[in-house]
Amino acid sequence: MTDAEYRQWLRSDEARRTVLLEIETSPIRRLSVVPYTTLPTDPTPNIRYDAMIKGGVRYRESLNPTGYSVASHASIELHNEDGSLDSWHGDVWKNREIRIYYGDVTWSRDDYRLVAKGVVDRAQQSRDTFVVTLVDPLERLDNAVTEQLLGGPGQEADRLIPVPLGENHNITPRLYNAAVHEYRFSATAFERIIEVRDRGVPVEFTQVPGGFRLTAEPDGIVTASIQGDATGGYENTVATLVRRLATSYGPVSGRFTTADLDLDNLASFDAANQQPVGLYLEEHNTVLSCIVELASSIGAQAVMSRTGQLRLLKIDLPAPGVPVTITPNDYEEGSLDLAGTTEVIAGVRLGYCRQWTPRQNIAEGVPSEHQDLYAQEWLTVTAKASAVATEYRISTETEQINTLMLRKVDAQLEASRRLSLWSTPRFIVRVRGMAQLLDLELGQTANIYGDRFGLELGRIGQIIGLDVDWVSGRCDVEVLI
Repeated sequence: MTDAEYRQWLRSDEARRTVLLEIETSPIRRLSVVPYTTLPTDPTPNIRYDAMIKGGVRYRESLNPTGYSVASHASIELHNEDGSLDSWHGDVWKNREIRIYYGDVTWSRDDYRLVAKGVVDRAQQSRDTFVVTLVDPLERLDNAVTEQLLGGPGQEADRLIPVPLGENHNITPRLYNAAVHEYRFSATAFERIIEVRDRGVPVEFTQVPGGFRLTAEPDGIVTASIQGDATGGYENTVATLVRRLATSYGPVSGRFTTADLDLDNLASFDAANQQPVGLYLEEHNTVLSCIVELASSIGAQAVMSRTGQLRLLKIDLPAPGVPVTITPNDYEEGSLDLAGTTEVIAGVRLGYCRQWTPRQNIAEGVPSEHQDLYAQEWLTVTAKASAVATEYRISTETEQINTLMLRKVDAQLEASRRLSLWSTPRFIVRVRGMAQLLDLELGQTANIYGDRFGLELGRIGQIIGLDVDWVSGRCDVEVLI
């Protein structure tokens, strides 16, 4: 079945839509809304899907206007009025893959479309129902970046060896061997050591695996500016470091493979967002929290597509791409509503170029301007809209938002972009879409029409919320305009 044929079927009033559910428990559970058995001619013939799904099969995904990623989720309710599922309660459900397929009861199994994939978060039983809750596979990345200890003869042997990603200024490496003044900051190959300083004064060193040795005994705190992990090549942009974290860090069993990545999305995002960044991990951090921090530094969010592939999306107006058109013919009459408004701001302050060892004891003789620089953890940029502040009677001063960007020019551009986006009132409109809107994607640009809220001639916006119910053939769509 072609994409065009599938979309035509979504619009059809004659469609007999149903959902097939597969859960990788032991044994595998195959469930449906109505009885369904694969055809004798299917590659997997005569496989039965039991009609146990009760009510709808809904999947909620969204982009958060505040800039932090929100996990997608679904809740699937199963019939258990007769107690036939009571024995399932003791089975292992956590983190088992779950797949949702959509199609027509008359179709061959091969024609069904995979419309969502995730992992089971929990399974709960009551007297009449058995509820399976699905979360997107980002949860697999909620594990420690590393558990590797420094080791060696020093007092820091039982501390984690740091993980350097991208370029990092003035980090404090671990003292590996005091007898030979050896310090380490990485368990992997790294790109280079830019400089090493002792109390702010540059000193000579010899590079060794994972770090360096000083040629003389230090006088105080030793710091270094470095370019980090170069396994497979040095990388320092958000998309490339997100990919590296997802596929190379954390427990092997929880890592993503390239099949879990939307490679086209990551490539196009990287091409459009080349700002160099740096992240230095000294203590416990999770892969997921690092990915969120990297993405949010440039106003982006890490999300999973419904079919389980990692993407980076950015709220931006106008959003890139050719807009999909949403007209009153595509949604239920009377469902157009105002779902919310965003807060107007008149100023943005961003921190950038983090100095990882601030407020240290600097040696005498270091120029005062350098001492002042070493005292600051962050350099900052601002963007202000005085006219907006006057009109809305708000301040241009705002709480500083820290980022992992390195260059002033990049931070200034991002501050100006955020100010331009949020210094004007933004509205979120919601409609209850017909089945033809079921295949919309989060982050898409949309031209939405309606009889209220200034939509008579259409407004270009961005889809930031989708609440899909495949059983009813409806989709709540939220568009930021």
